Amino acid sequence: MTEALRRLLAWPDIARSGQLARFLNYIVDRKLRGDAQSIKAYSIAVDVFGRPPDFDPQTDPIVRVQARRLRGLIEQFYRSEGAADEVRIDLPTGRYVPEFVRYGETAGNARPGNVESDVDPGAPADRGRRPSLSGFLLGLATAGLGAAVIAAFFMWGPRVDVETRPAALIDPPSVLVTEFQILTGDMTDLSMVAGLSIELVTDLDQFETLSVRYGGSVAMDAAPATDYVLSGIVRREGGGLQYSAILTETATGSVVWNKAIALDADDMGRADLVDYVSGRLSLVLGSPRGPLHRRARALVNENAVISGGENLYLCRVMFDLYRERGTLGSGLRAQSCFAALDEAERGSGPALAAMASLLAEGAADGGSGDLTPEERRLRAGALLAEAVEMAPTSGFVWEQRARFYELEGRHDLAEAAYSSALQINPANSDALAGRARHLALLGRWEAASRLNARAFSEPTGQPSWYYCVPALEALRQGNYRQAVNAAEIYAEADRELGPILAVMAGQGLGDTNIVNRYLPRVLDLASFRGHGVLTQLRSRVTDEALLRDIRVALLSAGVPPTALNGPF
Repeated sequence: MTEALRRLLAWPDIARSGQLARFLNYIVDRKLRGDAQSIKAYSIAVDVFGRPPDFDPQTDPIVRVQARRLRGLIEQFYRSEGAADEVRIDLPTGRYVPEFVRYGETAGNARPGNVESDVDPGAPADRGRRPSLSGFLLGLATAGLGAAVIAAFFMWGPRVDVETRPAALIDPPSVLVTEFQILTGDMTDLSMVAGLSIELVTDLDQFETLSVRYGGSVAMDAAPATDYVLSGIVRREGGGLQYSAILTETATGSVVWNKAIALDADDMGRADLVDYVSGRLSLVLGSPRGPLHRRARALVNENAVISGGENLYLCRVMFDLYRERGTLGSGLRAQSCFAALDEAERGSGPALAAMASLLAEGAADGGSGDLTPEERRLRAGALLAEAVEMAPTSGFVWEQRARFYELEGRHDLAEAAYSSALQINPANSDALAGRARHLALLGRWEAASRLNARAFSEPTGQPSWYYCVPALEALRQGNYRQAVNAAEIYAEADRELGPILAVMAGQGLGDTNIVNRYLPRVLDLASFRGHGVLTQLRSRVTDEALLRDIRVALLSAGVPPTALNGPF
């Protein structure tokens, strides 16, 4: 057993990550000492990752995320250098206690002892079973509502039995990531590229819409069946380094995307150099608007008939398009797709989370067109609780939960959920932009600006809802022309705040045409007319300085004072 551990710890892909090496050594050592019962998320977080004694595994998924990374590396080791090893260490999915198996056995037929769930008692249940919703909402006396919600929601739209479903129209893109070639002529530069391909596999896998594999040093013409091959080179340029990534479509041999990242001497000294480069590449490649999803988006944009060919991937593409457009039609189309999935995909965490967002945001009817907004949110909350229990390490699920809490005005919970989403997948530009907007409306400008800069750091066709922070920043800086440009884009996505920001920018610019164009949109909005402009905004905006500026701008534009705080 100790030899199996020694071989894994000596493998470069694990050895170069001190945290993962300590993680592996810790759990194996405890198991060998007969102390498996102490291997829990809390003890790992405190003893291995240096978390404080008040660590809460429910709000900080660090152990689950790192366990997933370690599990993937162990599997990769036994597919490559350790393929002939007779005794192996296995880390079963959903658990932290390692198992020792002989070659030819699997975790399923081995005889593990003291198996521990990857969450402590009372935490989200293991993926292998459908957990209840007890304990999520105080208003839900039983878990029965959760089942009713799911049943009601998915009764809307076509239902196709799994046994008779035809093949999906398009599957998640498969990507083979090969080792980057180092062309600097100096082998001491090897540390600046070693592990990059593994890091890319790990980072891209967090998006859950790609099928990513490690390809080692395989040549393009010898690559196994895959849709795309991601390769690259690293070379010296102007006293720095340049990383060049190339994405090739295997069916045609065509280069469909390439990216060069130039680093100066300061950048080369970064302790997180490999993570940094991988993150920049993943920000584009993992984006819903990135090159890997063009075929699926084209299919959906062409309004192709997909009835009978739905799968979770296509539904996610439709959901992403809804998120970008925010239209009722795109929301209903996404709902119809999710409703047509087979039972397994329909009950997955990402599907439940997407459906919850559609329901809470009024883009889907949940099978009942007469639900009140409060009933929608109650049902959406139940679906999200189920989603988190089904997929506790899904960054997408946590992002949707953050948006839900933000919609409810529960800002502390929203921040915690955004934090979890970005800890799981730091390259998720939608989560970056969503959290940036949330922080800006809370008045936390420094953090908002930093996240927004990262969301815009790579050109991926940023949708209109990304432009809230740019508009607010331009207003704060007195750059009113830039504020007008950003606010007019943002107004396409946010019917409440967008037109108000455009009015403020128009006033700053002294352009009455802009003010006259957007002020009627403010006064005609049902949510404002029913509650008052500032009253309605206060559920989203807690920055008193911003609310004061909005008040002054609207009064200056001729809005009656009574319309700010009451129905009109």
